[in-house]
Amino acid sequence: MNEAKSAVASVFGRRFLGYAFWVAPGGEVKRRVADKAIKAFKDRIRELTPRVTGRSLRAVTQRLRSFVPGWKAYFRLAQTPRVWRELDQWVRHRLRAIQLKQWRRGRTIFRELTAMGAGPEVAQQVAGNSRRWWRNSGMLLNAVLTIKWADQMGMPRLA
Repeated sequence: MNEAKSAVASVFGRRFLGYAFWVAPGGEVKRRVADKAIKAFKDRIRELTPRVTGRSLRAVTQRLRSFVPGWKAYFRLAQTPRVWRELDQWVRHRLRAIQLKQWRRGRTIFRELTAMGAGPEVAQQVAGNSRRWWRNSGMLLNAVLTIKWADQMGMPRLA
């Protein structure tokens, strides 16, 4: 038996197979994904989606399709829907940042966004900050590169 992993202690504050437990209102004990497992998930997504690569966005999402559904299936017993929504948003945010990085220049960003139906003001504002990939991909770009766009790219959903 591994003494570092084994203990006689309260279920709260301990992790078991990637799950942690918490008390919901009303005194009901519920399961959630442990913080360490969420960090490992994000680290693995960062490995699968490097921003400096010659791959197309479809190739990047293809790599995610081999990992995300399995992770979701393993942690399907978690009773925290907000965590699933936040992770799903974070992965899509990452994909939008990769897309901006691939478009590179402000002119290209403006052209591509207007072709996708963005208003000229939105496209101009995003293109004006063309080197701020992460910041741009979390604000105005949500209205253009939507969940539907991520679905078309083949991104598996968590939520």
